Formats: sequence, structure tokens, C-alpha cells
Amino acid sequence: MDNRIVSSEEKEDEDIFEKSIRPEYLDEYVGQEEIKENLRVFIKAAKMRNEPLDHVLLYGPPGLGKTTLAHIIANELGSNLRTASGPSIEKSGDLAAILSNLEPGDVLFIDEIHRMPSYIEEILYPAMEDFEIDLVIGGGEGKSKSIKINLPPFTLVGATTRAGDLSSPLRDRFGIVSKLEYYSYEELKNIVIRSGKVFNIEVTDEAAMELAKRSRKTPRVANRLFRRVRDFALVEGTGIIDLDITMKALKRLKVDETGLDNIDREYLTSLIDKFGGGPVGVETIATSIGEEVTTVEDVVEPYLLQEGFIKRTRSGRIATQKAYKSLGISYNYGLFEEDEK
Repeated sequence: MDNRIVSSEEKEDEDIFEKSIRPEYLDEYVGQEEIKENLRVFIKAAKMRNEPLDHVLLYGPPGLGKTTLAHIIANELGSNLRTASGPSIEKSGDLAAILSNLEPGDVLFIDEIHRMPSYIEEILYPAMEDFEIDLVIGGGEGKSKSIKINLPPFTLVGATTRAGDLSSPLRDRFGIVSKLEYYSYEELKNIVIRSGKVFNIEVTDEAAMELAKRSRKTPRVANRLFRRVRDFALVEGTGIIDLDITMKALKRLKVDETGLDNIDREYLTSLIDKFGGGPVGVETIATSIGEEVTTVEDVVEPYLLQEGFIKRTRSGRIATQKAYKSLGISYNYGLFEEDEK
């Protein structure tokens, strides 16, 4: 069973679950200590000046809490949160409608902001800088005209897994730029225990730590595994998430000791068995395992790179000795040695 690629119905259930356990304020948020402390200062200063908070860009791998932080920022400011997604903003009128409906002090959260078309970005620039937008209305020769719409002061929070894909003009308009880091096992353990308290189910320290170690250093994965182990505890256990039921559930879910699951193993197996361990391009790997390139680059590879299962070189991806060992395959040292990018 793959623990990340889910159906639309499962995704809806997961969204409901995440909303129910989402912390509302910085004091409740586990991890990202440096970002939290900086946000405390910036938010307090903005409130003391009675000004909107500077625009915020949050970036990092999926599942680390960017959306949650956007909600917390709005709550800490005492503001409403309006949400949008970069791919859904296709026309200038879409963005104009979103911006013109903002109230003073609102927080506008745009997820996957790197996927907004460039011509939409250009409309966003004056909105971020001067709280106004210029729109061209009408059509035909001599019939179009430009109108200026004044906007209330607001804070834009943008989230992206690909900060490098943002244009420099857009990136430079964010006054606060924060990179979310992977979580420690102890932080993930605390997140699992907190989730247990929210849903009134006991989680032992040993079970919480085991889930933490297999969660790819990512809170979203930790909570997803918690949900599934909770099911096993209720149906096949005593109703308590202890180490025994956790180990049984994780074995059934095919999540190994390092957090690798089916799609990770498919990736590494393809890289080693089909392409001799590399180097090979990410497009080729994605095709060989039937996944989108963006899924491979944004969801699969960050953890594999972080944990040293693969290397990214000028010629493509290379499986490391750790990858061979995890699959129980003999490793030919030095066969494909090349400097990293």
C-alpha cells in the first residue's frame, strides 16, 4: 500500500482529518522553532504599528506545515484567511475577483504559487507593493480602457515546494522568506502524541517514536500513518496504539524502518535494475514507474536525497550504496562515480 498517492475520496478524508488536528496558534505548533520565533516578532511588530504583516513566502518539501502556518498567521493577526491555488488562477479576472473581495487586514494564502502564469504575476506586483491593480476592460480597437482598483491592505502568504521556479520579481516582493526544514524524530513523536490526545486514543511513547522514525521526517506522513495504525488498534488490537500493534500495522502497510514505502522502492528498484544504478534522467525514471515527473521531483526525491539513497549529478540520478543495501542488492562500488551538481 502506498502511503502518499491517494484517491480523491481519501484526499478529502485526509483534508478533514488535517483540519481537525491543525494547531491554531504558534504556541500549539510543533517544530520549525526559528521560523516560529521570527514570526512572533514580525506579527507583534505589525500589530503594534497597526500595519499589515509583510508578505510571507514559505517554501520546502510537501507536508511540512506551510498551509498550517498560513492559518496560524491569520489567527495570530486576528484576521480572516482567504485561500487560492496557483494553478486555479488562470485569468486576470480570476485574480482581480479574489483581490477585490479582500477585507482590510485579510491574509490571502496562495498555495503552489510557483504555478501561476507569468502574466498573472505581473498583475500581482502592484497589488503587493501599492495595494492596487490595473485592469484592461473592453475589447476591440479604441474600445478598451484601463481602470485602477484600490485594494485594502492585506498580507499575501505564498507557499511553494519549488522556490527556484518563482520569478525574481515575485520572490523579491516578499518581505519574509522562510524555508521549512525536515522534522526531528522527537518533534514527530510529539506530533503523534498530540494527535492521539485530539482523537482521545492512547499512544505509548514507544509506538509514537516508531511512527516518527518511519514518517520520512514529515508531519503529514506521521499523521497519515497514525490514522492507519489507529484503525488497526481499534479493529485488531486493544484500542491503544502500543508498539506491538504499531509494528504489525506498519508491516501490513509495507513501510520499512527507514520510512521507505512502495513508491520509493519502485523508484530505487527501477533505477538499479533497469538502469544499472544510473546515471539516468528523472523523466526516464518517472516514465518507468508510471508517475508524473513533478510527483517524482517534489514528493519522492527530496527524502531520498536528504537521506542519501540517491545522488543528483550532471548526467542524472545515481543510486548510492545505501539504496542497494536497503533493497538487499550487491553494490559495485565506483561503477558510476561522478561529482554532484
